[in-house]
Amino acid sequence: MAKIKTAIQFGLVYIPITLHSCTKNTDIGFNLIYKKTGQRIKYNKTCEDCPKNIPQEDIVKGYQYERDRYVILTNEELKKLKTKKDENIEILQFAKLSEIDPIFYEESYYIQPMGAKNAYSLLCKALDSEKKVGIAKAVLGSTESLIAIRVIDGKLVLSKLHFADEIQENPVEKTKETVKKEELDLAKQLIDNMTKKFDISEYKNEYKERVQKAIDAKIAGQKIKVVKSERPKTIANLMEALKQSVKESDKQDKEEKVIPIRKRA
Repeated sequence: MAKIKTAIQFGLVYIPITLHSCTKNTDIGFNLIYKKTGQRIKYNKTCEDCPKNIPQEDIVKGYQYERDRYVILTNEELKKLKTKKDENIEILQFAKLSEIDPIFYEESYYIQPMGAKNAYSLLCKALDSEKKVGIAKAVLGSTESLIAIRVIDGKLVLSKLHFADEIQENPVEKTKETVKKEELDLAKQLIDNMTKKFDISEYKNEYKERVQKAIDAKIAGQKIKVVKSERPKTIANLMEALKQSVKESDKQDKEEKVIPIRKRA
């Protein structure tokens, strides 16, 4: 969904809006190719009783309730199930942002007001000053979504949330291993040495860049060169690994803090 036209409603306040996706797909796209002919693999939509390609207008949605038995629901029938309430994003409550675990977040959208700009600014400033988020529900597309409306850089952003029953139980059991105080102190020191302000622009998709260079090289008729790299060093003994890690992080931290002194002329 690139753009979605809807409205936010809290109490009796109504704000018509357009939602713009916050993210874009930057993956390098590959097609499946038949290596013997170099031709692209195509997917034909067929059924068991009709092997020929079926046109899109003849394809409908079906729910399997028994083996090989389906009940058909048309788009018109699904539309009848929507209520007027589903068409708008109705804020049901407000909550602290810290109360929402990041595991529940799905995709996010920028909220653009298409009118009622005073109401938009009011909601934005009120949420920001109270450090709260609005929790809402709405049918976006063909599915109902749980929603969090929050403020980022003075603007409203909508984030779709997973419902509680969509989150799987963590299969990992809580560790019962005892931790030695010296090991814990060293681990804390290592974390402290490696802590700095997070700047996401410092992180690049290096593998994607290497793949793009390889594509360019093959187009130019060149061979792909093997990327040379060393395996990360590891130490089997936990205490020794911690001590060495702290030592190296201390050294790196000091190097980053060194300010070069200009020599006098």
